[in-house]
Amino acid sequence: MTEKVKEVAGKGKGLAGEFREFIMRGNVLDMAVGVIIGGAFQKIISSLVDDIIMPVISLLTGGIDFNNMFVSLDGSEYATLEAAKEAGAATLNYGTFITVVINFILMALVIFFIVKFMNKLSNKLEKEKAEAPATTKICPRCKSEINIEATRCPHCTSELD
Repeated sequence: MTEKVKEVAGKGKGLAGEFREFIMRGNVLDMAVGVIIGGAFQKIISSLVDDIIMPVISLLTGGIDFNNMFVSLDGSEYATLEAAKEAGAATLNYGTFITVVINFILMALVIFFIVKFMNKLSNKLEKEKAEAPATTKICPRCKSEINIEATRCPHCTSELD
């Protein structure tokens, strides 16, 4: 290899080396995994909101279809938003905005409850770990970790209390 190629391929040298160093950082990989999982999770939440929660809200509001709430800016009356779009009319689609806001609030609420559940589960697991009896202790002389029942340190051979 020429000196130029060696310099570019070397870790921390040249653009390629800097990029390799950047991409191999743990936090970049964690972020990439988070984005991928977040995309898949977003589809699950969207399905929950669109297929389960919104039909219930539609029942509670008497079957109101927010998507067909609009104002035609050309002054004409249209039965549906689709009919107005087919006619080429400019529309102010406030119903679609209301639907998106409701979806956002519901998604945020679902995510809140999932995070709350995960935090509760995590706290429970931490409590269980904290309550587990100690199985090791530290030697006061050499500071090595040893069995809690040991009477003599296997590292420095000092007698223990």
